[in-house]
Amino acid sequence: MGNPKILLVKLSSLGDVLHNLPIVWDLRARFPDAQIDWVVEEGYVNLLNPLLSNQHFRGIDRIIPFGLRGWKKSLFSLKTWQAFSLFKKDLQAQTYDIVIETQGLLKSALVCALANKSSHVVVTGLANATEFSGYEPIARTFYNQSVQVPTQCHAVDRSRWVMCSAMNIPLVVSEISPQFYPTSFVEQIPNSSIFGLHRPYILCFHSTARAAKRWPKEDWVALGKSLAAEGYQIVFPWGNAEERTISETLAMQVSHSLVPPAFSINEAFSLIKGASLTIGVDTGLTHLAAVLDRPTVEIYCDSPRWKTEGYWSKQIRNVGDIQSPPSIQEVLSASFELLKR
Repeated sequence: MGNPKILLVKLSSLGDVLHNLPIVWDLRARFPDAQIDWVVEEGYVNLLNPLLSNQHFRGIDRIIPFGLRGWKKSLFSLKTWQAFSLFKKDLQAQTYDIVIETQGLLKSALVCALANKSSHVVVTGLANATEFSGYEPIARTFYNQSVQVPTQCHAVDRSRWVMCSAMNIPLVVSEISPQFYPTSFVEQIPNSSIFGLHRPYILCFHSTARAAKRWPKEDWVALGKSLAAEGYQIVFPWGNAEERTISETLAMQVSHSLVPPAFSINEAFSLIKGASLTIGVDTGLTHLAAVLDRPTVEIYCDSPRWKTEGYWSKQIRNVGDIQSPPSIQEVLSASFELLKR
């Protein structure tokens, strides 16, 4: 295939973008001189920056920010249309031979339609939904190659199915451990500068967008008290006003705990890197800890483990499952097992 020009389209959300990272490594291993660009929502550009190509590393050649979330807030303003025009110009600065769309949504498919494509282009996307994932069948009309994937398919493996079909190469299976970030990047992540944080600390990501995926507040309190008794500072992050209230309620009941201020994705890298342990429900920042290969306990309450569980590291423990939340003792046992390591 020579040196194809490849466009990856995975716009959001945080966890989905993370679980798409391994296909960059898979592509580079087989097509070292390919051009690889990626369209992503503006808010997640910092997740991709560590994979940008430089003189010592070849990863993503170009990140193309997509501002849809901001544009929707003022759809009819001149500023929005100017921003869209700039996005379109950026997207169309390259002509692509392969377009790989791993989201299966209309907004992603429309990005594929807008891209400049060679006469022999392969535009590949999902032919079907996987269980418990968003999927819009109309997206298929924008591909010239649709890929049937297993209905129960891990998020990493699903992206690999689509990528391997697009590139006409044998399927990269989960036995080939996925890579996410360069080791050199992870090693150089600076310490967090959040005021009031002291080591050793444990992060507790208790909240996520869907309430059914959350673990009971009283369980977080019991867990926090047990871990605090071992000398750890318990940190309860939050992402919006409702979550902040929950964090403050939990912190009031766990001695010497901390509710940090709001923080950016870059600060999240630092906060997670410095933690003795991250414990969290099925949400993007918990998955960030897992892909950074930090000690991580992933709690599943109302989503299937097979879909996003960290299977690539001995530093990860997955507890609970859909409609089967783990007990406090299960989470504590997994936590102490990792802390002893």
